Amino acid sequence: MTAYLLAGGGTAGHVNPLLATADELRRRDPSAEILVLGTAEGLESRLVPERGYELLTIPRLPFPRRPNGAALRFPGAFRRTIASVAGTIRTRGVDVVVGFGGYASAPGYLAARRASVPFVIHEGNAKPGLANRLGARYSPWVGVTFAATPLPHATLVGMPLRTEVTALADPDARSRAAAEAHSFFGLDPARPTLLVTGGSLGARRINATVHASASALLGAGWNVLHIAGNRSEVSDPGLPGYAYLEYCDRMDLALAVADFALSRAGASTVCEIGALGIPSVLVPYPVGNGEQRFNAADLVDAGGALLVADAAFDPHWVQSTVLPILADPERIATMAAAARSTGIADGDARLAALVQRALDGRVLNKDVSA
Repeated sequence: MTAYLLAGGGTAGHVNPLLATADELRRRDPSAEILVLGTAEGLESRLVPERGYELLTIPRLPFPRRPNGAALRFPGAFRRTIASVAGTIRTRGVDVVVGFGGYASAPGYLAARRASVPFVIHEGNAKPGLANRLGARYSPWVGVTFAATPLPHATLVGMPLRTEVTALADPDARSRAAAEAHSFFGLDPARPTLLVTGGSLGARRINATVHASASALLGAGWNVLHIAGNRSEVSDPGLPGYAYLEYCDRMDLALAVADFALSRAGASTVCEIGALGIPSVLVPYPVGNGEQRFNAADLVDAGGALLVADAAFDPHWVQSTVLPILADPERIATMAAAARSTGIADGDARLAALVQRALDGRVLNKDVSA
């Protein structure tokens, strides 16, 4: 029996690909033992047990960014965490560690190295995070979502996506899901649908601009499915054809019914709309290290999406740029084909194959040393 330790979490961007990979590993080997290393504070604390996997928690230890008390305490706490995880690897007989970035990954990588166990890295963003940059220094097994990601030993695997999303790559399945979505969201099946989403927390600029442009978008003959997030500062405009939700637990249906998307450029979102061939306007999150702009690059360069800065996305931009696209079915079809050309719908299988290569390499090394 093979034992896997999957490390990562904190945000949906780390947890969802971890769970998709866990499901694929379980599908390939139902007898496998799959453990997940995370923190008690992240989304994994709820999502991992709900999916039926065992969660092992470690302290949440952000890398220090400035000299203060936490920075002084960090080295000792980090060493203790690595030692604890290495002990778990040995006692649970873990054969391979797979990390997805986030607070749990760096201790997982270094503990695997200490325990002489191979570890595989998956980087979801085009601009890699600190934990994965550290791990890639010590492992030849590095899977990336975007071809331009600057990590050594990189193999392009794409993003492991949820099975309910990848199932929509089949046209018949998507058509059935779209029919269900029209009823589920109360949308007019005779109209195309614009999907608007800023992620689980929403996006202030996107929400305000779309809310202010509601009449114009509806007047263009489209439904609007607006997933505003649970911190939205706008409310339901109450217009026919405008479905407003703070949160959507059926994103598979939202994606199935979408003929065009207006969204942030998180890695999972970019990969989902690419895999399903959904043309889009992407508004990268303006704070942080600029990773969302890099995530969008392949889709934009292929012609499957337009990129607009957060500060520039206003009702005038919708009027001058978005509405002409929505009125041009031929351009939408061209953008959809371009988006689909960038998509990878089997990222879970590709990453699982890379994990198997790491396991095969470990067996080979054991045979050679014997």
